[in-house]
Amino acid sequence: MKQILQSLKNGKTEVAEVPCPAVKRGHLLVRSSRTLVSVGTERMLVDFGKAGWIEKARQQPDKVRMVLDKIKTDGLMPTIESVLNKLDQPLPLGYCNVGRVLEAGSGLIGYAPGDRIVSNGKHAEAVCVPVNLTARVPDNVSDEEAAFTVLGAIALQGIRLVQPTLGETVVVTGLGLIGLVTVQLLRSHGCRVLGLDFDPEKLALARKFGAETVNLAAGEDPVKAAQAYSRGRGVDGVIITAATKSNEPMHQAALMCRKRGRIVLVGVTGLELSRADFFEKEITFQVSCSYGPGRYDPNYEEKGNDYPVGFVRWTEQRNFEAILDMMSDGRLDVKPLISHRFSIEDAEQAYELVGGAGPSLGILLEYPAIATKSDAAVRQSTVAIPAGTARGVPAVPGASIGLVGSGNYATAVLIPAFKAAGARLRTVASSAGVSGLHAGRKYGFEQTTTDSDSIFSDASVNALVVATRHDNHASMVVKALRAGKHIFVEKPIALTEAELSEIEGAHADLAAKGTAPLVMVGFNRRFAPQVAKMKSLLAGARGPKAFVMTVNAGAIPAEHWTQDRDVGGGRIVGEGCHFIDLLRFLAGERITAVRTNTMECPSADSVSIELRFADGSIGTVHYLANGSKSFPKERVEVFAQGRVLQLDNYRRLTGFGWPGFKKMNLWSQDKGQKACAAAFVQAVAKGGASPIPFDELIEVGRATILAADLARAK
Repeated sequence: MKQILQSLKNGKTEVAEVPCPAVKRGHLLVRSSRTLVSVGTERMLVDFGKAGWIEKARQQPDKVRMVLDKIKTDGLMPTIESVLNKLDQPLPLGYCNVGRVLEAGSGLIGYAPGDRIVSNGKHAEAVCVPVNLTARVPDNVSDEEAAFTVLGAIALQGIRLVQPTLGETVVVTGLGLIGLVTVQLLRSHGCRVLGLDFDPEKLALARKFGAETVNLAAGEDPVKAAQAYSRGRGVDGVIITAATKSNEPMHQAALMCRKRGRIVLVGVTGLELSRADFFEKEITFQVSCSYGPGRYDPNYEEKGNDYPVGFVRWTEQRNFEAILDMMSDGRLDVKPLISHRFSIEDAEQAYELVGGAGPSLGILLEYPAIATKSDAAVRQSTVAIPAGTARGVPAVPGASIGLVGSGNYATAVLIPAFKAAGARLRTVASSAGVSGLHAGRKYGFEQTTTDSDSIFSDASVNALVVATRHDNHASMVVKALRAGKHIFVEKPIALTEAELSEIEGAHADLAAKGTAPLVMVGFNRRFAPQVAKMKSLLAGARGPKAFVMTVNAGAIPAEHWTQDRDVGGGRIVGEGCHFIDLLRFLAGERITAVRTNTMECPSADSVSIELRFADGSIGTVHYLANGSKSFPKERVEVFAQGRVLQLDNYRRLTGFGWPGFKKMNLWSQDKGQKACAAAFVQAVAKGGASPIPFDELIEVGRATILAADLARAK
């Protein structure tokens, strides 16, 4: 299927051939009919992409601070690689979509193929959207009109926040698409409206919709006009829908308002506020968040948990429905807002218009009807990637990789490691399709798919690499074992004891027949060059040892998927397993006991995990979420036989009292990812044993799950 992608590196927009997304639970797969280009938002993205490095930095000073902190801890080159990888990822554009249902995901009832709905889906021939971000289209509302629904909901949410009452006077600053919709909705609400803009054509439309206007291009004074329009009292509210870096709209809004007036920012402006402007009048200021309550709440959007109408009357979805109702009965007329129509094949021309100086307003993109392109053609789940300079010939014949999951870590670290190891990169799978296409193009995969099941049945793939969210790791491992595929799964191997037991059982059945494929977890720390040096030094140290691992993990919001016990398993299971494995590797002995001591805080993010090993050695992992980002993330200290080893963030290894060894420093951080991938590829190609014994993987998984359970129980 075709989809519009934009590069944040250079601002280039392309119409790409992307696999159709897979339908997910609680989602709808929709075949698009029309999408609306949000000129303001999408122009900002295009302009950001076209900007040079210095201008990009100026636009995002908070990101610059994060980059500087990362340079201090990880080194210059890893930081540059991380930034380049982030900017290199294509951005799917669009959020105003109308189409017909192709398929309803599991858990949904009442939807049938052919149902016409609006959603915040992208500019693509098919989109997979959460049910709470959709609404049914009334029969008398055309597809072209319905494409304005999501944008209309943005305007409606701004109005709800300004809380106008019948007869009040409200200023709308910026008469683009959202501004002109706002004018109409305010008029329907019984408000007197004053519209401000520089464009005479937009001002004329606002007057057609019942507003008085101020032509800023002609030098008219908006403050004096507002005073006159409000009979000298000051306006009751101002809704700013403009997009500008200037602080002037905020200053003008405060001057226009009456005492205790309200200002709501829907657009984007400078926010250097004058205290005097707001203090004397006790003006209220609020920033509107997109389409309404539920936005950016994963429980509402992704999991489909609606808010009770008795407590939250207007959610995103109910705002969509309200806009469609007003279109249906004629109170909202969006037809005059349409300025251009382009087919999806000609979308690049549309974005030349968006990024240019020519006049435009509502730009609609049209998609092929069933008569010209069948549903089966749109729903193609696998796309071949033309051979290019990225492919090359595998250096290690016999290892053919199918990768499931192409997120940030996979694209920045994991895939380059397997490519460097010489594996054949056969197929990359992703749920939405875009990240898989990007990874496939960049690193030379032969094809990309949104049907991960197809990899398990592909005879040309003999090894799977799993880099998805944590909740399906265990099932992927079991499925790979039963399919006879070697598997490399990113940590953790499982989230629960039951999952571990299922993996053990599947592996034991095959091991008894002598046909068990390799199983490996991406515990890369044990493959880091400095850790390998520590291991060799410790081999000559007799007696029990003491290990202290300090992890400056940093805070992660409670709503992040890694914190969800069912999806990410929590941070101890999801990340803490790395450090338990590292101490297990350095100790070289079985873990015999696990204890935890958790800080008194709402989550179990800051915890000390105490380990005891079979030879009497002890280890402590201080996993802490309350430190500074400018401090290095990981430090390992080993006390053994009157000697000490200290490893700082996989860059500096220092020996104290160690005969013949003082230090081993690296120019840049090396956590062992490349060596880890290479070890797996070599084992697959040569038929050797797994680089990490299967029993150790299960042992570390079991100890980690126990530690997480103990931490939560405190």
